Amino acid sequence: MTHIDLYDTTLRDGTQREGISLSLDDKLKIAARLDAFGMDYIEGGWPGSNPKDVEFFQRAPALGLSHAKLAAFGSTRRKGVRPADDGNIQALIGARTPVVTLVGKSWELHVVEILETTVAENLAMIEESVAYCKAQGKEVIYDAEHFFDGYRASSAHAVATLEAAARGGADFIVLCDTNGGSLPWEIADAVAAVKGRLGDAGLGIHTHDDGGCAVANTLAAVRAGAVQVQGTVNGYGERVANANLCTIIPDLQLKMGYRCVSVDQLARLTDLSRYVAELANLTHDDHLPYVGTSAFAHKGGIHVAAMLKHADSYQHIDPTAVGNRRRSVVSELSGRGNLVDKIEQYNLNPESLDIAKVLDQIKQLEAQGFTFEGAEASVELMLRRTHPAYVPPFEMTDYWVMVQKRRGGRGTIVEATVKVRVGPQIMHTVAEGNGPVNALDTALRQALTGIFPQISSVRLEDYKVRILDGENNTAATTRVLIETRQGTRRWSTVGASPNIIDASWRALADSMEYALIH
Repeated sequence: MTHIDLYDTTLRDGTQREGISLSLDDKLKIAARLDAFGMDYIEGGWPGSNPKDVEFFQRAPALGLSHAKLAAFGSTRRKGVRPADDGNIQALIGARTPVVTLVGKSWELHVVEILETTVAENLAMIEESVAYCKAQGKEVIYDAEHFFDGYRASSAHAVATLEAAARGGADFIVLCDTNGGSLPWEIADAVAAVKGRLGDAGLGIHTHDDGGCAVANTLAAVRAGAVQVQGTVNGYGERVANANLCTIIPDLQLKMGYRCVSVDQLARLTDLSRYVAELANLTHDDHLPYVGTSAFAHKGGIHVAAMLKHADSYQHIDPTAVGNRRRSVVSELSGRGNLVDKIEQYNLNPESLDIAKVLDQIKQLEAQGFTFEGAEASVELMLRRTHPAYVPPFEMTDYWVMVQKRRGGRGTIVEATVKVRVGPQIMHTVAEGNGPVNALDTALRQALTGIFPQISSVRLEDYKVRILDGENNTAATTRVLIETRQGTRRWSTVGASPNIIDASWRALADSMEYALIH
């Protein structure tokens, strides 16, 4: 199997995404995880651009990277300045990384209008910068910025810039679709033509997703001869996105027969994707190919019924190959198979449960505004409650919520009274909160904690409200989805009602019942 080198630029190009700002510690943690996953190159940043990147390269040796080579990124020398006198070049050398990645101009428009220099000077800037870094003992990767735009404008000039990098001794020459507007056949034709001109030079590809083709363009480039792919975890990057390595890697390895990482490393791909999203403080995209929570989720009853007979009937790979898992989604579109699959997942005995009753209940409740796709804890409780021997850990008998606005003094006061039955006991508690739901939650916890002390470690993580029929104004049905956590375990429950307090109470009560039965 031909090996394709993986060049990760999450720590540099990925941080150019709007809304991402990684701390220094975040960057170091991600670098360590990328190394363990099997990335061949990790681009740490631009050491001449900001103090954080300077310190990153100072601290990076302590990571003890076992596989990946660390790369420092920067531009070719300025016009009219020798590399030895160029501050940017010296910052790259001072970063003390084994690899230097130099970016230079391929498009005559940029040479003349942006750098305000001549074609001849730009060629000299490229060749001399590469040669100087090679003379300092560095592995040099040359990124040909805007190559495909430049190639369309003047193929002779664009290829001449690559030849300058080759003369300087570049180890890899990377063709960049910087504006992200190229199409796969354009990429393939250009890469094939360049390979014919440069011979044995190692070609790489760097694409952006402005036209929605970054992954396809990367795969087309590999088919045409590229042996290095650049991209980021989850596609994080400037404007729309960079090429998403979490899609490219399994495409190359599972579909195209190339080798990128070991089988065991590939099985950590989903964990890597979610880890980087967590450190970037971004919600992980459920619908990402391969690594998204929904990537192998099945909602239609016909689909699930077929998969229960043969797993490959509605999935293109075994999800465990990338560290993901198959899921069935329960909704009004479900058939019996969806619930049978869930029962297996929950380790319940289907013979003791009334599946038909729960299926009918789900369809009726979804017609009233409930949704169970994101509330699997509520589904599990519905199933368990049909078991003849099931005894709920508590039962709600009454609740009362009061909201008072007092002039002067304390302002708005919210108070909730809750009565719950635990076996023969009636627990009656009152609590204040900063709102009706918080007061209910606090009162319920107070009622249960004395008998079930483990409730004290249960945390309400998220509370989402959706108005379902806004045309009814304040009489509209409200859906409440509550996410709860205990340690590393998370679950979601749902309630719906024209009364937001009642909808919230149902979701809260289900959440606590689920916590107690587990």
